Amino acid sequence: MLPQGSLPGFDLAIPTDRLFLAIFPDPNYAARFETFAAKHLVARRMDGKPVEASRLHVTLFHLGDYTELPPGLATQAAEALSHLTSEPFTIRFDQIGSFNHHNAQGDFILTASGGNEALHALHKQLATYLHAAALGQHTKGSFTPHMTLAYNKPAVPLQRIEPVVWPAHEVVLIHSLLGKTRHIRMADKLLR
Repeated sequence: MLPQGSLPGFDLAIPTDRLFLAIFPDPNYAARFETFAAKHLVARRMDGKPVEASRLHVTLFHLGDYTELPPGLATQAAEALSHLTSEPFTIRFDQIGSFNHHNAQGDFILTASGGNEALHALHKQLATYLHAAALGQHTKGSFTPHMTLAYNKPAVPLQRIEPVVWPAHEVVLIHSLLGKTRHIRMADKLLR
C-alpha cells in the first residue's frame, strides 16, 4: 500500500521560495564573520565550510516558505518596510554554539546573552508595520537575535566569547531560492 503522500494528486509540495526581512553586515564585516566562523569550526573539529559572507544575516521576520511566492506578498512586506524609522545602531553578540545543543545536530550560531535594545526596538516597530500591512500572522513568536555561521553541525552548548560588535545600517527584504543558496534583494530601508 502506498503512503497517502505518494498517491496521484496528493504529492507533497516542496517549498522553493522563502521571503524574509533581515539585517546583513556590510561586506567587510561579513568577510570577517566568515573567517571567524571558519576558525571556530576548525577549533571544534567540525567539518565543512561556514555560511558564505554574502549570505550571513540576522533574520528579523520569516515571512514563509512557498512553492511560489503568493501574489502581493513582497509588495505588502516592502510597504511595511518603507515605514520603518531608525538610526543606525550596533549589534553585539557574546555567545557561540547551538540553541538546541541536546540534539545531535544543530546550526552553529552567534547570539547574545542580553542587550541589543535598539535591535529589539526595531523588531517591535517592524512588527507594527507588518500588522498594518495585513502580515501580522508572521509576527508571532519570540525574537532571539542570532547569526547562523554554519548549518547542520554537531550541536554544542552556547559558550561566552569576547563580544563581537558590528554596525547595522539597513533592513532588507529577501527572496531566497531554497536549495540554491541564492538571495534576491526585493526592497531595502537604510537606517539614518
